[in-house]
Amino acid sequence: MTDDNKAIVTQAEAAGETLDAVKAEIAKAVFGQDRVVELALSAILAGGHALLIGAPGLAKTRLVEAMGTALGLDNARIQFTPDLMPGDILGSEVLDEGADGTRAFRFIKGPIFTSLLMADEINRASPRTQSALLQAMQEHHVTIAGVRYDLPAPFHVLATQNPIEQEGTYPLPEAQLDRFLLKIDVTYPDLDTERRILIETTGTQEETVKPALTAGQLMALQNLVRQMPVGETVLGAILALVREARPEQSGDERVRRFVNWGPSPRAGQALMLACRARALLRGRLAPSIEDVEALAEPCLAHRMGLRYDPTGEAPDLDTLIEDLVKKAA
Repeated sequence: MTDDNKAIVTQAEAAGETLDAVKAEIAKAVFGQDRVVELALSAILAGGHALLIGAPGLAKTRLVEAMGTALGLDNARIQFTPDLMPGDILGSEVLDEGADGTRAFRFIKGPIFTSLLMADEINRASPRTQSALLQAMQEHHVTIAGVRYDLPAPFHVLATQNPIEQEGTYPLPEAQLDRFLLKIDVTYPDLDTERRILIETTGTQEETVKPALTAGQLMALQNLVRQMPVGETVLGAILALVREARPEQSGDERVRRFVNWGPSPRAGQALMLACRARALLRGRLAPSIEDVEALAEPCLAHRMGLRYDPTGEAPDLDTLIEDLVKKAA
């Protein structure tokens, strides 16, 4: 084993303990959503953003606040509404007058200048405001009056979307959905978890989430994720899955018939990084086929589209992806 590989192994082993501490802190505030927490942490460790989709009251806001604290990141929340303007997110220039009567413009930073931003109900804002946020997510800087302002590092967005009450909303275009590394479905808790929620969150005392990382340590972990080796078996499975999901390249009759567009190479990049991040979260030194199977739907579902099928024979997208993963693996 080379010195570089030994160093990666040592860092990965230490990272496993640190990330266990992060998950333990988040678990103080969010109960029973282990899969959601793992996926959200995977997105951040992979250096990306995540879209959380779930009904109101499922602790999406609580999750983002707990993650920000546990990861040692400054965090902010923006409630998206139809009248929200790009300047309300990015910031704006104001005209200041000095004591000597001189006037000059001064830039006041918006809430996007934070390390972990929660974009609550992102589909309620106008396309213009959505585009301003999504462009900043991609480029990690904003430009106001021709002047560039870099966003903090690290910078991550966890956006939420409500699957009900769609009147008056502006669904995100497919090309913009691609900016999110993962789409995470937040489901209702099981019976035991809901019982615990009722008991522990309606009393006079709640456990306080404490930082288990710093921003610098998180960036070091993100760098470690990119150094983790990926075996040929896993690489082959990712390639086969992404290419099988494209109607132009697929050998699956259902894909050619029912899929309108498939995942781009960016989807493969996202899946590769997310698999590495999930492996690190689970204390492994390299991703496995199981990581590909677990992350295929969160990585690909928002990067594919089904054609309208009047016959009703089209499969559910999640089922189709699950079948494609089994073939690729």
